[in-house]
Amino acid sequence: MKKILLGLFVASLTLSVNAQIKTPQPSPLSKLEQKVGLTDVSVEYSRPGVKGRKVFGDLVPFGAKWRTGANKNTMITFSQDVMIDGKTLKKGSYAIFTEPGATSWKVMFYNDTNNWGTPRKWDDSKVALTTTASVIKMPMNIETFTLSFDDITNSSAVLGILWENTYVGVKFSVPTDKAVEASIASVMSGPAPNDYYAAASYYMAEGKDIKKAMMWIDKAVDMTSAKPRFWYLRKQSLIHAKAGDKKGAIKAAKASLKHAEEAKNADYVKMNKDSLKEWGA
Repeated sequence: MKKILLGLFVASLTLSVNAQIKTPQPSPLSKLEQKVGLTDVSVEYSRPGVKGRKVFGDLVPFGAKWRTGANKNTMITFSQDVMIDGKTLKKGSYAIFTEPGATSWKVMFYNDTNNWGTPRKWDDSKVALTTTASVIKMPMNIETFTLSFDDITNSSAVLGILWENTYVGVKFSVPTDKAVEASIASVMSGPAPNDYYAAASYYMAEGKDIKKAMMWIDKAVDMTSAKPRFWYLRKQSLIHAKAGDKKGAIKAAKASLKHAEEAKNADYVKMNKDSLKEWGA
């Protein structure tokens, strides 16, 4: 009986230690993702509530640095470089810190995102970009701190900051037109060397039309003649050999060997030497 009671006591003690009471966070975490043109933008932040308090000018003092949210600092991530006020903000992740004011805010993109709130020691060298945004008073109160992406076009959007009766917007531009023009030029100019190389490699591996494979690999080699690629030349030698063109195979293998030696690639040096020996060169 004592052993049973002891077992029950140990079990109850274990349950009490392992049990975890789960309650809602006062400032829940949120993540917002948005495609602006061809650029991916995301924000991770915690959302405090007004809860009957006076926020700006009191809970959040004017002129003091603020984490722009709660808990761990708010973080924004851009997949491409963006422009803000004519200045370039490099792609990557940034903490958003602000200095709220009655009529305008100072907004800072800080490249150290591993802070819980405002850094104890502020480092101006970590500020990637600073801008100023005007305060717009809203006719209603926003209870929960909110970030938004507004006025979205193919080339720009506005990062909105809303809380209490205040809205602040930071416009950023993305390089959509440049990316689209580059894409159009690439497609309209025809396949790239890698496309020809991949197609030729596939045809050879699958035993398909070797003459077509030879045409494609020759095109890939020709397009990269200004800066020869020894692996392209190696593939060219193998395809020509398979097509019965031993002279072309030897020529390509010798060229591949030369550039592989320059690149100090021992594997390709050996493979080319072995093939040349096999082909009687």
